[in-house]
Amino acid sequence: MTTRDEIKARIEQDGIEFLLIQFVDLNGSAKVKMVPAGELDACIDSGAGFAGAALWGLGQGPHDHDMLARVDLDSYTPLPWKPNTARLAGNLYVDDEPHPYCARTNMVRVLDAAREQGFVFNVGMEPEHFLVVRNDDGSISPWDPGGVDHLEKPCYDFRSMAPALDYLQDLTTSLNSLGWGVYQTDHEDGNGQYEVNFDYQDALTTSDRVTFFKMASSQIAAKYGAIATHMPKPFADRTGSGLHVHFHVADAETGGNLFLDESDSRGLGLSQFAYHFLGGVLAHAPALIAVTCPTVNCYKRLKLGSGLQGSRSGFTWTPAFISYGDNNRTQMIRTAGPGHVEDRTVSAGCNPYLGLSAYLAAGLDGVENQIDPGEPNKGNLYEKTLAEIAESGISILPQSLAESLAALKQDEVVQGGLGVIADEFIDVKTRELHSSEQQVTAWEIDRYLTLF
Repeated sequence: MTTRDEIKARIEQDGIEFLLIQFVDLNGSAKVKMVPAGELDACIDSGAGFAGAALWGLGQGPHDHDMLARVDLDSYTPLPWKPNTARLAGNLYVDDEPHPYCARTNMVRVLDAAREQGFVFNVGMEPEHFLVVRNDDGSISPWDPGGVDHLEKPCYDFRSMAPALDYLQDLTTSLNSLGWGVYQTDHEDGNGQYEVNFDYQDALTTSDRVTFFKMASSQIAAKYGAIATHMPKPFADRTGSGLHVHFHVADAETGGNLFLDESDSRGLGLSQFAYHFLGGVLAHAPALIAVTCPTVNCYKRLKLGSGLQGSRSGFTWTPAFISYGDNNRTQMIRTAGPGHVEDRTVSAGCNPYLGLSAYLAAGLDGVENQIDPGEPNKGNLYEKTLAEIAESGISILPQSLAESLAALKQDEVVQGGLGVIADEFIDVKTRELHSSEQQVTAWEIDRYLTLF
């Protein structure tokens, strides 16, 4: 644990004059107050004050007492693009008590309960995102200053990536100056889409870093005339953006990977513990998807049939089925290597604190109840018909927010991972869904205006 004196010494050494005291709302959006660095003691002891009813999903009305964000000193993060400023993530308090509607506080609750059982949840998340520009008519286009990023299959293409090298190198250098261990960056499958990969950490640290990554990408992209968006599906004909989750559970005492078993009879290098954990995730997947894919837009990534092969590149690279297998990207969960699995359903629109809390609850329910996920799937699920999928016993992921919310309302385990936030989440997302259903889209106008 970082001490108060250690942070004060680092603030002086780093030349920090201002602190951003940060937490997230229900959507995972970063919210901040800026305070002079000399106010650190107050932010540790009492916190920076916020009116909770001004934000989504914080469980407050206009009559409620102030929320106070008390900083976690371990989250100290200088802003590379603003060298006199540092970020400190906070946990919310009301009337001197932890505020249970705080997503970060809820995650601490879930992680502490897991640690009491001897478990640590280690996670890596891959933040895919687009760089876009807004056109005069209000629409958006991929940011393409060189006019060269137009291939149908732009993934890994040098010429398509070259105009973004300054942005990507600026971002990589900035994150590595913070010790994140960025180990690769690439042009993704959509025009104007990029991914930055950084080292595994515990789930809380990774959630803090994903939140900061969104802050950093937005500000560094602006230097180059672009908007960085983590919207899951900004373009109908291009691959959407995921926040793929790589994970394992470790022994809290030794740090050993509890997912690893080189003698696995199924040939994936996974332990019985890992299979039970995956069994829990798959069993609770319909409800879990509501939390990891929490917007109407998310489900445009997860469509069945031709939707799986409906992008300009030929594939969407996202799953539509509740399945696991070997190193096979048509699965919900692929085994990337012995003791190492990846969930490819998680959307860029996910609040990582809520998503990973619910995920851990689902997985540990599988461990507790010894849920067997069945045999791994090794074929190309994109090529199978729905009849073949049904015959194989594989279920379909929810195809809409309405469907996943209905599952969440019936799933006590996933709700338990959210704590009191569950009811607030369901309420906010139900109202969001109803609002979306009342909108008249440009597609409807184009198709129906003169049809009748």
